[in-house]
Amino acid sequence: MFTVSLGDDGAELRPLEPWQAEEFLAHMDRARALVDPWIPFAAAATDLTSARALLQRYADKQAADTGRLYGIWLDGTLVGGVLFRIFEAGTGNCEIGCWLEAAAEGRGLVTRASRKLIDWAIGVRGMHRVEWIASSANTRSVAVAARLGMTREGVLREAYPYRGKRHDHEIWAVLASEWRTAQG
Repeated sequence: MFTVSLGDDGAELRPLEPWQAEEFLAHMDRARALVDPWIPFAAAATDLTSARALLQRYADKQAADTGRLYGIWLDGTLVGGVLFRIFEAGTGNCEIGCWLEAAAEGRGLVTRASRKLIDWAIGVRGMHRVEWIASSANTRSVAVAARLGMTREGVLREAYPYRGKRHDHEIWAVLASEWRTAQG
């Protein structure tokens, strides 16, 4: 297992794996109210069996090189995560996403963790395009995409039906050449 430091505050990025289902479920229970309005991630982990199954799906995606899942730990507690929801090495395109529990907000954890994922995707795996897709109403997620220096490419109006409502999806992206230039 590996751990990547996210800064001087002790925050860490680590793989999130099926054997951590109990810890993940406890975290999802704390994060559910904040996550559930936007994505079905929290609804997919409501008990130990479903939490383990969700983590196993991402372990299988990692084994197939089509996705990855990482947790964000702060002071030894799982408080959020970032993921490659889609990872298409053949085309050089991927999509990252995130979630966080309320107690960890306002510390820049998602932005810092997302930078690590983008650095790895572009610098190590040679990805050409990294996307970020978020509900237009999820202003915190949209703000992270902007902080990462991504370009807002457009809005898919009422494209995502969720919880009885159709959400507009904003598409943000950064190209490898743009990322390298911005990182110096």
